[in-house]
Amino acid sequence: MKVAQLSGSLRTSVGKKDAKALRNEERVPCVLYGQGTQTHFSATKLDIERLVFTPEVYQVEITVDGKKSKAIIKDLQQDPIKGTVRHIDFYELDDTKPVKVGLPVRLTGASRGVLAGGKLLQVFRKLTVVGLPNALPEAITIDISKLRIGQSIRVGAVETEDMKFLEAKNAVVVSVKMARGASKGADDDIEDEEEA
Repeated sequence: MKVAQLSGSLRTSVGKKDAKALRNEERVPCVLYGQGTQTHFSATKLDIERLVFTPEVYQVEITVDGKKSKAIIKDLQQDPIKGTVRHIDFYELDDTKPVKVGLPVRLTGASRGVLAGGKLLQVFRKLTVVGLPNALPEAITIDISKLRIGQSIRVGAVETEDMKFLEAKNAVVVSVKMARGASKGADDDIEDEEEA
């Protein structure tokens, strides 16, 4: 997983008034929990937005009053109208304990079915996995170059060594459907050309 740095300041008091005052100062109230104790702190709005508004999933190194902790984003509250982050919960990681996290799905290669005029459908943009923090990859990469019209790749076909998927094994991750201008035999022609 990619690692991001975040520095925060301890919150002296916890409550609605304090949280509102922090937001007025362009800061976001945060909580770090998971290994026994809770740490209430705040971080700058800009730093938080860099972590949240991205397709990447980060392991965050949080520094509060000189103490460093490794964590992941567990939950966040956003303003329903503006979309700004109002509060964020971080879960502190332990290298010996598995953690549940949603990893982005990245597709590589050019599908034979798509080249023949089929339509690519990506059902999952993220897959939920459980694994040790140090063993988790940045993303789940799936090669779609052999996919033909009418074929799909399911969760059970995605190879994993160090992590377990929480989605059903028969759930379709990506598939190629027949499109209007596509012809079923066209992807066979592409294969024949490649072999020639």
